[in-house]
Amino acid sequence: MDDYTVKSVDKAFWLLEVVSDHPDGIAITELAKRVGMYKSTVHRLLGTMMRRGYIEQDPKTGRYKLGYTVLDLGIKLLSSIDLRREALPYLQELAHLSNEVVHLALLDRGEVVYIDKVESANTIRMHSRVGTRVPVHATGLGKAILAFLPRREVQAIIDRYGLPKLTEHTITNRDAFLQSLQETRRTGCAFDIEEHQVGVCCVAAPVFEHSGRVVAACSVSGPSNRMGPDRLRDLVPLVKEAGRRISERLGYGDGAARARG
Repeated sequence: MDDYTVKSVDKAFWLLEVVSDHPDGIAITELAKRVGMYKSTVHRLLGTMMRRGYIEQDPKTGRYKLGYTVLDLGIKLLSSIDLRREALPYLQELAHLSNEVVHLALLDRGEVVYIDKVESANTIRMHSRVGTRVPVHATGLGKAILAFLPRREVQAIIDRYGLPKLTEHTITNRDAFLQSLQETRRTGCAFDIEEHQVGVCCVAAPVFEHSGRVVAACSVSGPSNRMGPDRLRDLVPLVKEAGRRISERLGYGDGAARARG
């Protein structure tokens, strides 16, 4: 076994793979026999995965099967792959028109995850990278997504993750934050004025899929000495248009109505 392999994690994934081959569920005794582990070890690993939603136990038969977290991950993977492919031409165009760095991100477990990035021709580069996770409340991307989620989902995210202060500009008051989301929903764009990182500003717009649910956001980011109020105002229609066009590519026919022009 590779020196870098964590044995308990490797065993958990092995169990997950075996369980996935049994859509009607598998008994713990049979599962332990299949993987060659002690029943007590299998029970502990299954318990951990059940708490995370990766495994479920049928209350009637006691058999174990895949949980909906696995489905959720698969859907997110497929969505992100399709989303990146469909969005890329518009991200590239936005980077060309703005001459700044462009990001595409989605929401995952209370954080924003960058799933694509297009560098500009400008010499000053952003240190962000694809796969980076950042707090949802302190980014234009996060606020552009939250503003179009059901209020109960937003409240649940705030309750769980809070509004921690990252810079002196971070909005940490719940009422003020919710008010900023209302403004984003009204205008169709969100701003990050050094709220996540000192010296960096951003303007973002939501991206909707065919059912009308917000699934991502796109943004233009740059150093605050280039991204003053006038510059941000000029970028708003470009970012919103990119979000609208990506939404249309995802089958959302009323993107323009949600990201108002």
